[in-house]
Amino acid sequence: MKEGIRLYRQKKYREALDALLAAQIDTDDQATLSYYLGLCYTHLGQHDEALLYLEQVVNSEIGFLHIYQSRMIMGYIYAVTGRYRLAEFELNRLLEDGYESAKVYAALGYAVYAQGKTAPAIANLEKALKIDPDNANALNSLGFILAENAIQLDLARQYCESAVQRFPQNPAYLDSLALVYRRQGHLQRAKELYEQAVRLSHGRQEIVAHYKELLREAGVEV
Repeated sequence: MKEGIRLYRQKKYREALDALLAAQIDTDDQATLSYYLGLCYTHLGQHDEALLYLEQVVNSEIGFLHIYQSRMIMGYIYAVTGRYRLAEFELNRLLEDGYESAKVYAALGYAVYAQGKTAPAIANLEKALKIDPDNANALNSLGFILAENAIQLDLARQYCESAVQRFPQNPAYLDSLALVYRRQGHLQRAKELYEQAVRLSHGRQEIVAHYKELLREAGVEV
């Protein structure tokens, strides 16, 4: 198992997985093995396999840090695979168990907003920023939600600009800031930001779609 962990820390996830699957371990080490298998499968995009092993971790006695991270990853997997109610369940479990953090609240805000729950999403993101006012993910998400719903656009712009200042090359953050400028009627500035986001994301489909929406809004044929 040590070799598998060493390879994992070198970000050689496929090699690490092979070594871990071949490892001979004692029963006491099963939770640790499951933890690293779950991490490897997550990095390799094999989400169902990752969930299988991470579930074993959260039901073990391995220790709160490993359980915290495993539940966070499970929430992430459920979110990226569109299973938002399950993501919400896992993240709420963390809060119920006392694992309160800006990261958990920010992820929960995303999960509930994806289910159309705007007010709870805003509330969770505000809790995240109360814990960590510089959390870029929470700043961006809150700014985006406010902009998408045309709520307090000046405040939305402040949030999104703060996120971009922290990570100026993040295409998702630029995309959110562009939306704020669209909502405020500053279409030229929005166009510049969308073009930058499209370039940095290497043409991510969602961002390209937003850019095309702006062009149609501006009366440009797409």
